[in-house]
Amino acid sequence: MIIKLAVNDLHFSYDSVEILKGLSLNVGNGKVVSVLGPNGSGKSTLIKCIDNILVPQEGKILIDRKDISKMGRMELARNIAYVPQSTIRTFPNSVFDVVLMGRRPYLGWREDPADQDAVWEVLRLLGMEDLAMNTFTELSGGQQQKVLIARALVQDTGLILLDEPTSNLDMWHQIDVMEVLRKLVKKLGMTAVIAIHDLNIASRYSDVIVMMKDGKIVAAGEPELVINSDNLERVYNIQATVRVSDGIPYIIPVARIPLKQGRGGRPGSR
Repeated sequence: MIIKLAVNDLHFSYDSVEILKGLSLNVGNGKVVSVLGPNGSGKSTLIKCIDNILVPQEGKILIDRKDISKMGRMELARNIAYVPQSTIRTFPNSVFDVVLMGRRPYLGWREDPADQDAVWEVLRLLGMEDLAMNTFTELSGGQQQKVLIARALVQDTGLILLDEPTSNLDMWHQIDVMEVLRKLVKKLGMTAVIAIHDLNIASRYSDVIVMMKDGKIVAAGEPELVINSDNLERVYNIQATVRVSDGIPYIIPVARIPLKQGRGGRPGSR
């Protein structure tokens, strides 16, 4: 396996609260990798560390064997594209201009015909060329999300990070966004690492599932190996039935498992 992303013994803390606790992960090239876990497990923190938004206290992150801590901002932007969990979606620009912002790591603010061609190519891949001159703020939430993905894709990187790209979308747009991502990863030979909450969506569209709890990786591998009743109980404190259809596991929640009581009668983690 060709390693696109290597995370080695990562430690990150906010003040005195340790969030990531010696986390290590290798991600192969051309894969869709979904990072799952309950709130507070460290999913978004991991994504932000990989993009160097947050700087870990210990450990290394390598992209194509290059240490990201030694990259300048523009070099990093030529290697990693990032779609944040929430963004101030008030761009008073056309869809075309929003996507064109993704070319900034290459030519600063200068505009070049080759960059315009790159924007049109990505919009065609996403089936959004008819919306190119529409105002971004007039689009639906699902359309806006696809525009932000287009902006990341036009950076022409080998790695794209997405923090909960399907949050606040209805079911149709969740499926649309994930189908587009998977199609483009395979077509362009890139790698996507996605922090996501929906286990069934992740199971359906991912090559690799990474399950996290309390800043550590509990399980990682192909969906059919990771998505099982034991791991769901261990990570989410739920009883669940797992069915397999066409080789894809699907989760049916049955009941929550009461958390063990910590000192002072407050719930503690299992």
